Amino acid sequence: MLAAMNILITGGSGFLGARLARTLLQQGSLSLRGAPARRIERITLTDIAPPPADLAADARVTHVGGDLLELLAARRLPGAGTDAVFHLAAAVSGECEADFDLGMRSNLAATQALLEACRALGSRPVLVFASSLAVFGKLPGQPLPEPIEDQTLPTPQSSYGIQKFVCEQLVADYARKGFFFGRSVRLMTVSVRPGRPNGAASGFLSGMIREPLAGLKAAVPVPAATPVALASPARTVEGLLRAAEAPDADWGPLIALNLPSLRTSVGEMAAALETVAGREATALLDWTPDAAIGRLVSTWPGDIQWDRARALGLRADASFEAVVRDYIRENPQAVKLPVK
Repeated sequence: MLAAMNILITGGSGFLGARLARTLLQQGSLSLRGAPARRIERITLTDIAPPPADLAADARVTHVGGDLLELLAARRLPGAGTDAVFHLAAAVSGECEADFDLGMRSNLAATQALLEACRALGSRPVLVFASSLAVFGKLPGQPLPEPIEDQTLPTPQSSYGIQKFVCEQLVADYARKGFFFGRSVRLMTVSVRPGRPNGAASGFLSGMIREPLAGLKAAVPVPAATPVALASPARTVEGLLRAAEAPDADWGPLIALNLPSLRTSVGEMAAALETVAGREATALLDWTPDAAIGRLVSTWPGDIQWDRARALGLRADASFEAVVRDYIRENPQAVKLPVK
């Protein structure tokens, strides 16, 4: 019988957290840093919201509800015997630009408190931190490096990106000191996200597909030529898991890694929607510019290289049309328009 393993997922009731939990439960076991696989005995999901019903019904799942920073201050997390932590909880980009204090509390203070709590365990768990492509940005008056590579110096141009980059450095230093085994993965913009819109500046990159398929209008606040680096939910979860699994020698000395990205443009995304669901779908797109979102999105890179991720066996999505069709297959109840 395999040895037991306990896992903590922050933001575990959110879309990515819940999908990661389902994947882990389906696998039933996980290898950490190349060691023999161990049986997943318990997954603790922490979030303000309760987990989806299917996860709440699984005997292996425990939910610890509440504000993450408050839970950490009360020493309710992580529990003794935690072997791996996937830190996904965060205030998103648009929220952080609008409310500086929210971002500093939810992203920076809560992350440092979590790192301290993992340090206090004394057992050196594996910690996978969900960073973002927003750590890269276009400096005013300077061209954006093209392409962005694993070793490109981050120059974030948003509060969210700065908070994520600071947390990458904290993860690196805590890991260097031997408090835990840390890996940071820079997530691409995840599209298509199901469910309700969130406060991310990049949220329209899901909404422009999700809402028209449901027969609803959707805002596209940037020009069609805007380049974007995307990853489907499935590819994103693969990257999070591989970060925990990879042996140290394969991961290498750099803590942060660019996950695979599909390079496309907003116009090409709209074209893929039309291929799948026809002009009835793209007629629902409102291309009215939004200056605030446009300024933020224009600082993000669209051409990101991911050689280290490729060497770890990860892959990008084949095409955005395939991403749209995967969304339709996984969320048939959310699709109201006929598809081809």
